[in-house]
Amino acid sequence: MRDGFEAVVDVLAPRRRIAVITGAGCSTASGIGDYRDRQGAWKRRPPVQMQAFLDQPATRRRYWARSMRGWPVMAAARPNDAHRALAALERDGRVHGLITQNVDGLHQQAGHRRVLELHGALAEVLCLGCGDRVSRASVQRRLERDNAFVLRAAAAAAPDGDADLAEDLDLADFRVPACERCGGVLKPDVVFYGDSVPRERVADAADLVDNADALLVVGSSLMVFSSFRFARRAHERGIPLVAVNEGVTRADDRLTAKLAADCAQALPRLAATLSGDGMQGAAGG
Repeated sequence: MRDGFEAVVDVLAPRRRIAVITGAGCSTASGIGDYRDRQGAWKRRPPVQMQAFLDQPATRRRYWARSMRGWPVMAAARPNDAHRALAALERDGRVHGLITQNVDGLHQQAGHRRVLELHGALAEVLCLGCGDRVSRASVQRRLERDNAFVLRAAAAAAPDGDADLAEDLDLADFRVPACERCGGVLKPDVVFYGDSVPRERVADAADLVDNADALLVVGSSLMVFSSFRFARRAHERGIPLVAVNEGVTRADDRLTAKLAADCAQALPRLAATLSGDGMQGAAGG
């Protein structure tokens, strides 16, 4: 593996069908936290497990109470220079598709057109009973109407629209929103830990990688298998694998080149170098 900006440019400059995988590091400059440190270790407890959410009413109460306080931070987030640089590379015809582990929708806000949301989108809520979908914003209005006491509790923003609440906060009277159509259990349309990425989504991501002439990893440690498998797939197929990430990645031993840098600082320079004036329409948008 070669290190540094020039090494990354040397690999990507001849490519015109770059696939991209982005992780939490791509959105930290937008005010959305991440889960892991530069060594890839957890900085905080893992998020809610799918089975606990399904089986335990107390877990659902605490999840929605935390989400009620964390969602406004996510909803207010705006794209940063990393998102805009990747959108510029797509407009320039260099990036032919982007797979994101993030659930914040910021790539689309930045104008990126072909985005595959591997872990879903927090802006939508799904009924596990009838399959009805509603906006997260509409659920937020119900949460705040029915649980005003949680708005008065101390809270600290956490990754992915979550928030830390005091462990001793009494949530016995918290009203969990139910589906207004069938009364079923509502869940954000995201992949919880312990759940699986839908097979058709995995197949679409694999197809995107297979048709790429390089795979660029941005702001991801690739520690979760749902994303690492695509880096491994590219390596097995002889597709150059490049990373722009501040810390270690699970694929470091497979990388062709790596730039250890902050995404929001490095990507605009990379896009400008690869595309000439490709960032003129991206800066400040």
